[in-house]
Amino acid sequence: MKIWIKYLLGIILGIAAAFILPSSSPLTASFLETAGEFSIRFARYTLIPLLFFGVSISVFKLRSTKLLGKTALWTIGTILGSTVILALLGLISILIVKLPRIPISGEKITDLPSLNLKSLVMQIFPYSGFEALKDGAYLLPCFIFAGFAGAGCTTDQTSSKPVIAFLESASKLCYSIMSFFIDWLSIGMIAISAWWMIGAKAVFASKIYLPLITMLAVDFLIVFAVIYPLIVRFLCNDTHPYHVMYACIAPIFASFFSGDSNLSLPVNLRHVRESLGAHSQSANVSVPLFSIFGRGGTALVTSISFVVILRSYSSLGFSVLDILWIFLSTFAVSLVLNAIPSGGTFVALTVLCTLYGRGFEAGYLLLRPAAPLFCSFACAFDAISAVFGSYVIAVKTKQFEHVELKHFI
Repeated sequence: MKIWIKYLLGIILGIAAAFILPSSSPLTASFLETAGEFSIRFARYTLIPLLFFGVSISVFKLRSTKLLGKTALWTIGTILGSTVILALLGLISILIVKLPRIPISGEKITDLPSLNLKSLVMQIFPYSGFEALKDGAYLLPCFIFAGFAGAGCTTDQTSSKPVIAFLESASKLCYSIMSFFIDWLSIGMIAISAWWMIGAKAVFASKIYLPLITMLAVDFLIVFAVIYPLIVRFLCNDTHPYHVMYACIAPIFASFFSGDSNLSLPVNLRHVRESLGAHSQSANVSVPLFSIFGRGGTALVTSISFVVILRSYSSLGFSVLDILWIFLSTFAVSLVLNAIPSGGTFVALTVLCTLYGRGFEAGYLLLRPAAPLFCSFACAFDAISAVFGSYVIAVKTKQFEHVELKHFI
């Protein structure tokens, strides 16, 4: 059975459970929250070992075949390009379509989530390289440590043969274990989707955020069914780009209902490698980098949400400088959310409100009740960006093999 079908069945059962079970009961809510959190931890369990060994052997192979520079340039360009496209789409859509105002709440500012850039930079190179393997949320230190390990093996390949053989064996082993966990995540999707639905029911019932949710859904369809397939069509000379859409189904399910970019990473990786045929050395580098830096979905959702907040407080229009500031700010903030795999969109929104000032510091409170739902959309955007982008990188660097649709996982 295809993975996306397993996930879909789990989601259907989970949503049904959210309506059948007494969600007002504290015991039920506590059980579903715990089960959902356990399922997310289950899916992320093998992430750090997989990332370290996979990136190490991949960097070694890419450097040995002189493809490291080309792969890096295409990955950086694709991540930045997709982020620009999504941020622009978000701004254009919200400037063209004027959504209804969100009612102003009398809620006071509480403790704000923040971004400590100094701490993030310092954690890239901890006092011990082994500390880079301890944090299951901030993946960049582990990625860099693994990159150095792989690159170091190319300096003296004769003496490094035992290490290279170990890294390759460990990478294959971790990938096999990860595949097992991703298959069984279909059971966990019951709890994840049930807990998501319990939170979403109140948002849908209020009807306050439905216009904003509708805009995000329409933008998602435009990106998923039009913009990204057209990019694949022209960049890769692929006359049938919609097979990449098919490979995105399971990643969309996993990312949307979990709202966790680190959980969707292994799901994305399996589909890029096994469904789209990207070589392991390409996918093992590009997919994690998309998870770390490719937060274009966050830029899109944040820009739309921020404009809705400003319009809810004031009927004044926007100058060109305001629009440029929103675009540049959402773009920049999206690139530094790599230590926040879940809830990064709401953090970005609070940062934007704080930076903008002018009495809008508490504006993020208008959207806080629906924040998990907006984070779900952002994570889904990021998942399809990772799959489409990694496929483009593999094709442009000639590191892929065609896979027939019937063999997609």
